[in-house]
Amino acid sequence: QVQLAEFGGGLVQAGGSLRLSCIASGATFGHYVMGWFRQAPGKEREFVAGIGRYGAKLEYAEPVKGRFTISRENAKSTVYLQVNSLKPEDTAVYYCAADYQSNTNVIFDTPLQYEYWGQGTQVTVSS
Repeated sequence: QVQLAEFGGGLVQAGGSLRLSCIASGATFGHYVMGWFRQAPGKEREFVAGIGRYGAKLEYAEPVKGRFTISRENAKSTVYLQVNSLKPEDTAVYYCAADYQSNTNVIFDTPLQYEYWGQGTQVTVSS
């Protein structure tokens, strides 16, 4: 069973940047597909970005393409989300998620496909 912990959220002005990190423990990190999701108040949790087991396969939600970058370092059991050109509508709690997957080319983009979740980190973008 894998445990996930997110770091790096905060308050930033529109146009600013943050680097979110998610550190995993308790399992072999390279066996897990990883994803970032976010949830704003009163809204459903939505997919932001996903990355395959070895980082070769990436997927992004349309609203963040060109602004956010997902990456991973399996040796450090860490997945990152670099968030640039932030907008007020990016304000949300950001969660990382993991799911064990034998296929190295799979990415999941819905919450139900992930078994493990972190506690979330708040990102607030002021206008």
